[in-house]
Amino acid sequence: MRLILLTAFIAVPIIEIAVFIEVGGWIGLWPTLGLVLLTAVVGSLELRSQGITTLNKLRSELDRGIMPAQTLFDGVCLLFAGALLLTPGFVTDIIGLALFLPPFRKFLLFTVGSRIVGSARVHVHSTRSGRHGGPRGGPGGGRDDEVIDADYVDVTDEEERRKAGDGKTGDSGKRDGEDDDEEQPPRIRR
Repeated sequence: MRLILLTAFIAVPIIEIAVFIEVGGWIGLWPTLGLVLLTAVVGSLELRSQGITTLNKLRSELDRGIMPAQTLFDGVCLLFAGALLLTPGFVTDIIGLALFLPPFRKFLLFTVGSRIVGSARVHVHSTRSGRHGGPRGGPGGGRDDEVIDADYVDVTDEEERRKAGDGKTGDSGKRDGEDDDEEQPPRIRR
């Protein structure tokens, strides 16, 4: 793997320089530089457009509880496409533009993806969410409307004393823990 990356880092710039020289010889220096800048601008605009669409599709699939494998792969391809189009050069621009095309991405998914899936190991850890374990916003999921946020005072011991006696502590007639200066929270029985 390291040898492949090293070869790519050496070969790609050499190929790009050779193509620059050839294209510059055909159309001239300034049109060549203008074409490189144009592909960078068009690539960034296309990346923004398709990236937002892919992100919305990813959110929608996750909300419905669908595993978004194709959408995640599209997102990775768009990330590489953007990086390749921002890299100066015609070869990287051609590959980057190809990655923007959905048929090319599907072709890559079935050719390269099958190799990745065949050699991958997947570990899944799942937790329940919502009342019935459904996904956020899906059937059985969503907000848990039975949660109540409140303060309480445990009156279990006081109730036992009341059953045994009158539940009073002294001459003041106040129950245990009551004070004239403090406002007591409402009593909640279990």
